[in-house]
Amino acid sequence: MKPIKALSFLALSTVALTTIGSTAFAAETHEYHSHGVVEFQPNTDPTDPVDPEDPDPEHPVDPTDPTNPGGEPEPGTPGPLSIDYASTLDFGVNKISNKDEVYYARAQHYGEGHADTPDYVQVSDNRGTNGGWTLNVKETGQLTATTNTLNKVLTGAQIVLKEPEVKSNAVGVVEPTPAQEITLSPDGAESRVMAATTGSGAGTWVDYWGHVESEQETNESGQEQNEDVTKSVALSVPGSTPKDAVEYETTLTWVLTDVPSN
Repeated sequence: MKPIKALSFLALSTVALTTIGSTAFAAETHEYHSHGVVEFQPNTDPTDPVDPEDPDPEHPVDPTDPTNPGGEPEPGTPGPLSIDYASTLDFGVNKISNKDEVYYARAQHYGEGHADTPDYVQVSDNRGTNGGWTLNVKETGQLTATTNTLNKVLTGAQIVLKEPEVKSNAVGVVEPTPAQEITLSPDGAESRVMAATTGSGAGTWVDYWGHVESEQETNESGQEQNEDVTKSVALSVPGSTPKDAVEYETTLTWVLTDVPSN
């Protein structure tokens, strides 16, 4: 019996040593938590105009205004919800006609090195509220002579904008809805241009009309030349309306409100 007892004691001693060794070398683990955090606030910095067909705010463009001798456009409106730019609609120099005529707007010109694009309007919503907005436009009076002349008003003249295209570089944002056709009224009534419902329209958005086409025209010197135009922006003038050999002008007022569309 003694040899058996000795063997049992040896086996128990080996198990005990193995258990003690495993416990002594077990990994010790601790956990601690830190955080990554970022916060945003409304951006009140002005947003530069962008190319309407490739609206990348990192590559702003330099649109020109033919009504300004220096070519500089009017600055955009201030605040995180802003109108950044709207094209001047230039219908060119045309021969006096006693027929009903339609004249097309010149394409949007830029500083040197940038191709013409369709005329457009640009809105930025940097409020961070996703509250939606509405953009309207109104014609504040009929086209009127800029110099003293007999026939001062182009009675019956009408501006129409159609075939809109809305673009942005924003990803995953519901786009605002454009009006498919805008017929301006010289009585100052507002027309819807584009509108964003609650939850849509965040970021920078452009609404442009049609596409650029080259059309042959006769310049002031009587020479034929090609001119880039946008046929989706048109001015119709009745043949019965008297016209003098002067420039006629009207003002388009773009109105942006923080009221979302229905």
